[in-house]
Amino acid sequence: MRVLGVDPGLTRCGVGVVEGEPGRTCRLVAVEVVLTNPQDDLGTRLLALDTALTALVAAHGPDAVAVERVFSQHNVRTVMGTAQAGAVAVLAAARAGLPVQTYTPSEVKAAVTGSGQADKAQVTTMVMRLLRLTAQPRPSDAADALALAICHVWRGGAQAKIMAAKVAAQVRGGAR
Repeated sequence: MRVLGVDPGLTRCGVGVVEGEPGRTCRLVAVEVVLTNPQDDLGTRLLALDTALTALVAAHGPDAVAVERVFSQHNVRTVMGTAQAGAVAVLAAARAGLPVQTYTPSEVKAAVTGSGQADKAQVTTMVMRLLRLTAQPRPSDAADALALAICHVWRGGAQAKIMAAKVAAQVRGGAR
């Protein structure tokens, strides 16, 4: 399974692509951070983000997209920008006909480190170990995007297998 993970942000949007299977080591395919100019108007920034994400989806051919779910923060302006960037990521995936799953930061931390309370340094360290990287993905948005992709490979891939088994069982049961 190839997953494109998106750590949404209006100024910096992390994008990481990994391949793997549930319970197995994942492999790094690509990682980058899409930047938009804070001086540009909102429409221009969202369009630039959409163009970049659409191109990355086309270039890497993921099977699914994982996006960090926005959660309540104190800074409403930051939440709005993050939510808008996340919506652009979901739209780019939907346009390509790809399934999208959103994960909270705690879900991603728990999947990658074993603790939903892990800090950014712990997440980055585990991303490096899990992908066998010799250097930290920079900035932290890149490491977070890779963590999202790993989370989906492990959790989403397992969920997909369970659903496929349920469907197969229903088909067998209905064929009797």
